[in-house]
Amino acid sequence: MNTATRDNQTLYAAFTGHLNAALDALEAAGTLPGGLKRGAITVEPPRDPSHGDLATNAAMVLAKPAGMKPRDLAEALVSELAKLDAVTSAEIAGPGFINLRLAPATWIAELRAIADLGADYGRSAMGGGSTVNVEYVSANPTGPMHMGHCRGAVVGDALATLLEFAGHKVVKEYYVNDAGAQVQVLARSVHIRYREALGEDVGAIPEGLYPGDYLVPVGKALAEEFGDKYAHAPESEWLALFREKAVAAMLVMIKDDLALLGIEHEVFSSEAELQASGKPDEAEAWLRSKGLVYDGVLEAPKGKTPEDWEPVELPLFRSTRFGDDQDRPIRKSDGTWTYFGADLAYHYQKAQEADALVDIWGADHAGTVKRIKAAVAAMTGADGEPTPFEIKLVQMVQLLRDGEPVKMSKRAGTFVTLADVVREVGKDVVRFTMLTRKPEAQMDFDFAKVVEASKDNPVFYVQYAHARVHSTLRKAAAEGLTPAADHLELLGEEELELVKLAAQFPRIVEAAAAAREPHRIAFFLGDLAAAFHGYWNLGNDRVEKRFINLLDVNLTAARLFLAVQIGQLVRNGLALLGVEAVEEM
Repeated sequence: MNTATRDNQTLYAAFTGHLNAALDALEAAGTLPGGLKRGAITVEPPRDPSHGDLATNAAMVLAKPAGMKPRDLAEALVSELAKLDAVTSAEIAGPGFINLRLAPATWIAELRAIADLGADYGRSAMGGGSTVNVEYVSANPTGPMHMGHCRGAVVGDALATLLEFAGHKVVKEYYVNDAGAQVQVLARSVHIRYREALGEDVGAIPEGLYPGDYLVPVGKALAEEFGDKYAHAPESEWLALFREKAVAAMLVMIKDDLALLGIEHEVFSSEAELQASGKPDEAEAWLRSKGLVYDGVLEAPKGKTPEDWEPVELPLFRSTRFGDDQDRPIRKSDGTWTYFGADLAYHYQKAQEADALVDIWGADHAGTVKRIKAAVAAMTGADGEPTPFEIKLVQMVQLLRDGEPVKMSKRAGTFVTLADVVREVGKDVVRFTMLTRKPEAQMDFDFAKVVEASKDNPVFYVQYAHARVHSTLRKAAAEGLTPAADHLELLGEEELELVKLAAQFPRIVEAAAAAREPHRIAFFLGDLAAAFHGYWNLGNDRVEKRFINLLDVNLTAARLFLAVQIGQLVRNGLALLGVEAVEEM
């Protein structure tokens, strides 16, 4: 087998192809039976770099279904893989893992591939154009965004960008909860501000209403529009109108807040419109036709039964059939929809229009995950198959300033606004920081530390790598030196180690997209920045390792070419996170 032509494939994709070709050859020779499933086979770096450049578990995965011993199959595969021009050695480790060492020319070819593909290096077709609906933020439309919403907003937005880069069509959706009791409270809160704008002394905002100053301009706008028409009118005359006006004003505020983070949803789905259009009834009828909704009586609450509890027949969803601990009501005793019933209808609607669904929820909703996953498992999409559905839970963020909790915002009433945070530290700092930990892990956001210029601050460390590349290029240009690919064979093992790490980016993208985990991109960028800074620091003690060597212009041109590609990868990764790469710091 020859590796001269890779059809613009990046290295890991190319070697996956070579491995499949080797397996095809063994099938053709009768060594392997045909039709074995290869989905669990991986091509990745070995855990211990001293073992080689690439490793595959193919023999371990296929040996049992093939009726072979893993080492026997590994030996047959090694025989095939050793024929590749790019492979300098193929060895069997342990019970049947295969480690490959690649020729330097292979890594140099990958460096050229990064240059050729530029901003598209790492882009994948793995999604096959399938549509993924990513619903995120979906905060109640009752006030400005706060930092409790911020992390989920960033995770969802970065995931949407990642999935698109990995070959999916993506719908970015916000579900507007404008049919619940909270928007009635909002309307009453706005009515007070409306009366205040008309000159009435309203005193302290009553307990249970929204006290934030952000409702003052909404009240003024209503006073200008309606005068005193509703100042002393009965609630029945103004509640629906004020609710509609207030929700519209809150959505403008929410969209403006999200825009500060560079976030823009394509679809805003209204819960009120969903119910008015009869979608919940449609979902209930469909589920009844499948025997998944029935009329029954809930069991009494566990523990001490409340005195006012009465057994009532309700429409129940058979969520126990899908792993839940009890069946769940989709309507209340007064016939109105439960939160679960409304959510069920909403997901039923989404399932008709997408191939897969992803919801980004706050960790405080963990208790409802099982039931909604059960409901979606029962539904089918437009093709009649269950729609794949995942929920990603995001933990809250604790705001600190030099280690001390941050005081709350008077304007917001009870919380620190997202807008205030973004204006203080910047969009890019906020976005990158939100992705420096797994979303299910607790996070502290310390205003002092996130802007600290140190290697302990991942935002700074990654941005500094990109700025350092451009600083190096400016210094080289001042000496009349430019990057060039004419003598890349002059790059040594330490330089090629950077290429080996960079070459992992496409597989990291695919793995992160498949796992719905955009934070993996941030982790990769941290590793790449650390490796780049590590190589740079070699030049502090060893003059011959500096990027700019006036005594060897060919080697300098090759190293500058390498630096340019590292900068390109940092930009590619930051773009997936919605962060701009800076050229000066």
